[in-house]
Formats: sequence, structure tokens, C-alpha cells
Amino acid sequence: MTNRDRLLGLTVVVLWGLNFLAIHVGLEHFPPFFFAGLRFAVIAIPVLIFVPRPRVPWKWLLLYGVGFGILQFAFLFTAMRTGMPTGLSSLVLQSSAPFTVLLGAVFLRERLRGIQLAGIAVAMAGMAVIGWDRSHHAALLPLLLTLLGGLGWAFGNIGSRLAAAESDGVNPLHLTLWMAVVPPIPMFTLSALTEGTTTGWNDLLDSFSPSGWPAFAALAYIVLLGTIAGSGLWTYLMSRYPASTVAPLSLAVPVVGIAASWAFLDETPSALALVGAVIVIVGAFTATSAGRRAPKFRGISLKISTPTDHLSATAP
Repeated sequence: MTNRDRLLGLTVVVLWGLNFLAIHVGLEHFPPFFFAGLRFAVIAIPVLIFVPRPRVPWKWLLLYGVGFGILQFAFLFTAMRTGMPTGLSSLVLQSSAPFTVLLGAVFLRERLRGIQLAGIAVAMAGMAVIGWDRSHHAALLPLLLTLLGGLGWAFGNIGSRLAAAESDGVNPLHLTLWMAVVPPIPMFTLSALTEGTTTGWNDLLDSFSPSGWPAFAALAYIVLLGTIAGSGLWTYLMSRYPASTVAPLSLAVPVVGIAASWAFLDETPSALALVGAVIVIVGAFTATSAGRRAPKFRGISLKISTPTDHLSATAP
């Protein structure tokens, strides 16, 4: 990888790590379900007009959108709204990596190697350390909700992989952008039922006021820098280099997220939580970086064994 492209990769890491700060700011103004729907609606409208729909089966596009777009962010945003620290959220969401490996074994009949099982066990041990630490300092519910967000992301990854596997020449960025078309209506409906029919829309109007501009700026950051710029650069790097070269960069995202929340939000993680974070990152990397030959699934050759199997081209 050239020095220029290394710099681009680090830029993506910083953009995605700071994205959690933007989410924190947005959730101080918007209710979580509405904010999730709004985040995707801003992307979905121009996508429907300007981006051609990738020729993939709707069922896999819907699975991708429901898992990554609806389940992940419904749980993640609710967890952060109810007290999950911003930096720790960026770390616990990495649980999507071992979850994806396990779901691949269950639903895609992918054969797990011993080193992958060991990596999953290490990641789970790290989560247990963080959970034990949280149980002594705060409620466990936000942590569990964030883990469910990671599980939703994993289901979305299965959908994106099957969509790409059943179609030739799929543009990964187009697939990711069209995933954004799925969440808005369900999320706005869920918001209306649980948060009030006018609450989110009133908050949106307030975001254009002098006191509400931070929420508008947070939304703009998530859409323009976190999603479009970050995803575009990531897709560019993935098109130029092997996945094993690019993917490990993603594991630095929680490092930026934790450091940024420490610096700007005064969130000071305990020593035990930091130890758990290191254990999780090591386990996630081990579980997703062990290569193996791609099996056949219903007559389709699936590309397995790259660390990016657990990654989406869209930032959290």
C-alpha cells in the first residue's frame, strides 16, 4: 500500500471514529428511532433519483437493510440514548465480527477453523470483562442493546454477501447506498408509534435554529463525511488492495472513538474496560482473518475468508 493510500485509510479510520461523536450530539437533540430514520432518508432520496439499483435479489437487499440499517441502529441509538458511553459503543459494536462468523457457519454452512473459534472465544471473553466492569459501575441494559446492534449488523452482512454472491459485477458502493432505501419508512413508523408522531419533526425544525445547529451539523457529518466520504474512500481502497491489507484498519476505529470521547466528552474508561477493549479487538481480528477455501452454497461460490466479511461499506 502506498503512503498516499495509507493516509487515505487512516482518514477513513478518523472519520468513522469521530462519527460516534456526531451520533452522540445528534441523540442529544433527536429521539433515537427518528434520528436513525432521518440519517438514512437523507441518503435514500438522492439515491432513488441518481443511483441505479444494483441487480441483486430484493430479498437479500431487504435482509441487508433490515439487519444493518434497522436493527443495528435501532439498538445502537437506543443504547447510546439510555447511557451507553460513546467510546465504548464504538468498541462493543465490533461484536459484529464474531457474530458474522457464527451466522456464516449457521446459515451459509461455512466451516469454522479452530483459530476462528479461538478468536470468537477471546472476543466473548473481552465482552465479558467489559460487562463485568459495567455491572459494577452502570446498568447492563445499554451494553446488551449495543451487542444486539452488533448482531443486527451481522445479519446485514449476511444479506450483503448473499446479494453480491448471487449477482455478477455488483458495485459495492451502489449496493450499500441502496441499502439506505430500506430503513427510513420502518424507522419513521416505529418513531411515530413509540416517540410521538410530531416529536422528531419538531426537533428537526428546531435543528435549524441558533440553538439547534449542533444537531444539524451532526447529521451533516454522519451523511457527508461519515457515510459518503468514508464509504467512498473505503470502497476505493478495497478495489485496489487485498481485503487482508485494508480490513485491519477498521479495528482502529474504536481506538479513535474511545480517544475522541475521552477528549471531548470527558468519558474516562476504566482500566478494566480498556483491557477488555484490547481483548475484543484481538479476538475479532483473529476470528475474521483466518483464511479458508470458499465453499459452495446452493450452487454459488461464496467469497469467504477475508477480514472484511464482517464489514459494511457504510460507517456506523
